[in-house]
Amino acid sequence: MEERTDPADDVTTGTGQPTGTTEQPRTGSRPGPAPRPDPGRLHTALGCLTAPVAGVTGFVTWLRGATPGVRGAFEGERDLTLLYLELPLLLFGFPLLALAAWSLTDAVLRRDRRTTPAIRTTVPALAATVVLALLTWAATAWLDLRVAPFTHPD
Repeated sequence: MEERTDPADDVTTGTGQPTGTTEQPRTGSRPGPAPRPDPGRLHTALGCLTAPVAGVTGFVTWLRGATPGVRGAFEGERDLTLLYLELPLLLFGFPLLALAAWSLTDAVLRRDRRTTPAIRTTVPALAATVVLALLTWAATAWLDLRVAPFTHPD
C-alpha cells in the first residue's frame, strides 16, 4: 500500500470528496415524475416517418388508379407507361414533395424564436398531411383520365 506524503495531492471541493468523483448527493428515496420525452426526438421521428408514409400513399394511389390499365381491357390491351412513368413518379414524388413541405414549414418556424416545440412538431406534420391529401386527389384524378379508355371503351 502506498502512502501519501504531500497534502497538496488531496485536493477537495469543500465537501470532503476529491475533485475527480462525480457522485451526486441523494435528494430522497422517492422517485420523481417520469422524464418527459425530448420534443426534438419526436420532431425528428415524425420527419423521418413522413417519407415512408408518403411512399406508401403514392403506391396505394397508383395501385388503385392504374390497375385497370395495367390489367388490360379489350383483347389484353395494356398501357405499360403506367408502370414505367406514373409508378416511379408517384412512388418517389409523393415523399419528395411531402418532405419538401415539412422542411419548408420547419425552416419558417425555426426562424421565429417564440415558436414552442409542440408547434414546431405539429405544423410541419399538418403541412405534409395537406400536401399528401392534395397529391392523392390530383393523382387519382389524373389516373382516372389515363385509364378511362380501359374502363369505358367507346
